[in-house]
Amino acid sequence: MEYKLDRNRIEHYGSLDFLARQVVAGFITGLHKSPFHGFSVEFAEHRQYNQGESIKHIDWKLFGRTDRLYIKRFEEETNLRCQFILDNSSSMYFPVLEKPSFDQPNKITFGIYAIAALMHMLKGQRDAVGLSVFSDKIELHTEARSSSVHHKYLMGHLENMLKPIAPNEKKHTLATEALHEIAERIHKRSLVILISDMMDSERPVNELFSALQHLRYNKHEVILFHVVEKTKELEFDYENRPHRFIDMESGEEVKLNPFDVRTDYMKSVMDYRNELRLRCAKYRIDFVEADINRGFDQILLPYLLKREKLY
Repeated sequence: MEYKLDRNRIEHYGSLDFLARQVVAGFITGLHKSPFHGFSVEFAEHRQYNQGESIKHIDWKLFGRTDRLYIKRFEEETNLRCQFILDNSSSMYFPVLEKPSFDQPNKITFGIYAIAALMHMLKGQRDAVGLSVFSDKIELHTEARSSSVHHKYLMGHLENMLKPIAPNEKKHTLATEALHEIAERIHKRSLVILISDMMDSERPVNELFSALQHLRYNKHEVILFHVVEKTKELEFDYENRPHRFIDMESGEEVKLNPFDVRTDYMKSVMDYRNELRLRCAKYRIDFVEADINRGFDQILLPYLLKREKLY
């Protein structure tokens, strides 16, 4: 599934909302060329007909075009509440780029574009959307709403977040406390979409996992998009020469040759990833590893499949 954006139009409009629309349009077009072609382009306004239902609201024009039976969807049928939780700690600003962009994102930029695209899909479904942003504290928390004013407010906040943080600004990850608090603030059962690299600089790993469990204990459906830069973070693919590595949250520096530590480093990272997968499976949390260099289908498709199961 590949979709090329019109660069001239993007540069002219330059808005996050416009890019989100382009991403979703390309994704839906791609679905018709894939094994998932059963999803309709008109999915925002229709749902599949279930045997035994009244045929009163079948869209016969759409049947003529697709040879599939769809029911016109009414507003009261679309009552999904979705709460996005975005990690905005300093580690999410890896890799360090002079000007992160849609084509060359760091982790936070990728997460922002992903949420914007998902918000566009949810808006089309008339679903309610909320946003929580955390680092060493909760920076933003809104309840889920479906109004256009609320949607514009969230999109504006995300667009402001695209501005790079100052090099000397260090924001530690306190995911454990933040996730516990956010779990208590979401008062109605929701689909919770967490976008994070899952690095907590203060708490033991077990406590971080307990925070994930808290979301499920409160009856929320949860998808964890574990954002990574695969080449550097997971494969530790650096030239065989001395490098200076700087912790993005503490500023601590270490000088070493990556070749000397690559094997141990990759084993440690793999062990953590496997543990994260196992814990998510245990708590019935959907775990999706998202490489920031692989585009947004890896985000949109798992969401769409999840929504189909819920509704």
